[in-house]
Amino acid sequence: MSAWSEVDREVATGPAVVAAATPARPLAAPTAPSYPQGSGNPRGPAALLRQLGLHPRKRLSQSFLVDRRIAATIAAAAGLTHDDTVLEIGPGLGLLTAELVRRAGRVVAVELDEQLAAALPALLDHPPNLTVIQGDALAIDPATLVPAGYKVVANLPYHITSPLLRHLLETPHRPRRLVVMVQREVAERIVAAPGQLSYLAVLVQLYAEPRLVRVVPPGAFYPRPRVESAVLVLEVYPAPRVARAAPAAFLRVVQAGFKQPRKQLRNSLAEGLGCPPAEADALLRRAGLDPACRPQTLTLPEWEQLYQVVQSS
Repeated sequence: MSAWSEVDREVATGPAVVAAATPARPLAAPTAPSYPQGSGNPRGPAALLRQLGLHPRKRLSQSFLVDRRIAATIAAAAGLTHDDTVLEIGPGLGLLTAELVRRAGRVVAVELDEQLAAALPALLDHPPNLTVIQGDALAIDPATLVPAGYKVVANLPYHITSPLLRHLLETPHRPRRLVVMVQREVAERIVAAPGQLSYLAVLVQLYAEPRLVRVVPPGAFYPRPRVESAVLVLEVYPAPRVARAAPAAFLRVVQAGFKQPRKQLRNSLAEGLGCPPAEADALLRRAGLDPACRPQTLTLPEWEQLYQVVQSS
């Protein structure tokens, strides 16, 4: 991870399985990378990366979790049992992965970095319930990797947080729970109430109930990011909260409404829909909404009212 940015993500040419096996039960005690509190341990993350001939790649937002207590907190929040299949995004050096393979029946870890993907099974002493996929999580259909009812656990690269959450929540093959590490500011935006909603918050809350578990300091990572992180749990609904028949069309209307979020809704919506402000004003009044309000004040049911009016106009 790195500070929040919109840098271009690196796209892999295609996924490739580099290690795969799926037993009925996980290993009792897989070996985890030995990350030290100090700098003298030769198995620390910097030394381990040197041993592998690697270094953190800013373009991939690589910042590796090194605090086992945080890894345990994340795994515990997922509520894993031996019947669970976990999809992990960005396993890195495997500190969190080691916790997951202890607790879950099967772990499928998707890693974009080819060298890390190739090294991960050996770093954990080849746990038989771990499958490592080298590829771009944004380009992979979860239905090709994991069965229904799976869970997602991930220390997300900051620069793909929004598109990856959308990718996982909009697929018909949605997980039933996500536990993700994201930038603290983004986590607080996602759990916001009406009055402070963003497009990202509406998108996530359409599909899931978000809950912030804990804040994570920069010192829990190597290299240290410049911002705090947070562990976020998303309990995914069986169906979208509103506009169940056409959630993608609903979100297009919401996105249009947030085109200029600092403006009054009539002006923001007009720009988003490409129509005159007077027409947007009329649509909002037909939906029973104040054209002078701001987009962040609307609730999901109010966005649905507006969506229905826009669809019928």
